[in-house]
Amino acid sequence: MSIEHYENFPVASVLLPRRLRRPVTDIYRFARSADDIADEGDLSAAERLELLAQFEAGIEQLQYHQPVLTDTPHSEIFVPLASSISNFQLPLKPFLDLLSAFRQDVTTHRYRDMAQVLDYCTRSANPVGRLMLHLYQAHSPELIEMADSTCTGLQLVNFWQDVALDWHKNRVYIPQDLLAQYDLDDDYIQARTQLLRQPEADARWQEMMQLLATDARQRLQAGLLLSSYLSGRISLELKMMVLGGLRILERLEAVKFDVFSHRPTLSRLDWLRLITRGLSRTPYRP
Repeated sequence: MSIEHYENFPVASVLLPRRLRRPVTDIYRFARSADDIADEGDLSAAERLELLAQFEAGIEQLQYHQPVLTDTPHSEIFVPLASSISNFQLPLKPFLDLLSAFRQDVTTHRYRDMAQVLDYCTRSANPVGRLMLHLYQAHSPELIEMADSTCTGLQLVNFWQDVALDWHKNRVYIPQDLLAQYDLDDDYIQARTQLLRQPEADARWQEMMQLLATDARQRLQAGLLLSSYLSGRISLELKMMVLGGLRILERLEAVKFDVFSHRPTLSRLDWLRLITRGLSRTPYRP
């Protein structure tokens, strides 16, 4: 499986110290596999939930320090994961939170308000940041708060970037009350996804999306602050991830949030600029 495939997870690259590449890969494999159960293939909802329950049982087994037998379900995931959890004294709650979010992916397709979206982010995105801080032994309450804001911001950027893609999965992460506030609804998203409505008439959509982008940008700013508290490769990797999210927001704004015709991605030139910015000590400027 490709490490880059899981958008919420840092790349196990040369930016990571060699000693951390194994645990990062083990955690990633767990998260990617569980996410695929929730999201991919032709399984029924009941079958997906049953497989996720097996993953939860695997984590609970680690909680009671029971050895993982090689003939147990998903042992190829849990045997190396158990070793990494033990070696780095990782908490188990982030793993259980991720599984809670994956179960929600199976059962929930709309969100009433922003509070529900943010609650989902606390379990789908924030656990990744918390695990990384534990790996780097930098998990003070202040740093965790900044990491949570950063991970939520990155998750929100991904939501607003992928509105059209998520529609095809019958998912809408834009809060329903916010859509209603701007006289928009699912029918509008469907029409735009099918290119049945022209973007020139989308002042309400642009205004709403700008509000969401501004909120995500403010959350990501905490990541730049967090990177200044950290040192070495994690500081650079974090800064690069945050700058990447901020650049996606810039690209969204450049196409007036027409995510139906344009899914903003980062070009090679963008990455060169991000590397330059990441190595620079000058403040971020949009």
